[in-house]
Amino acid sequence: MSTPDEQLARYRHSIDNVDAILIHTLAERFKLTKAVGELKAAHAMPPSDPSREATQIARLRRLAEDADLDPEFAEKFITFVIAEVIHHHERIAGEA
Repeated sequence: MSTPDEQLARYRHSIDNVDAILIHTLAERFKLTKAVGELKAAHAMPPSDPSREATQIARLRRLAEDADLDPEFAEKFITFVIAEVIHHHERIAGEA
């Protein structure tokens, strides 16, 4: 049987692994959205797509519910990510 300190260390190690996965996944997502921003800029498309954004928010809320994660938290998170993506797209469009 392990001590509470050993168990805590194992939990923290697992949390550290999940954090690394999150960072690498976000990096991959932003590589993809950068390509989208470049495509949009090359074709004079708007940086923001409110319809797509609303669809994504609704989809991620459903995924959160299925995963037993607070959908309000999921919405706040994806809204933050979307705002950052739009900012990147605006910057890319300004450079084009």
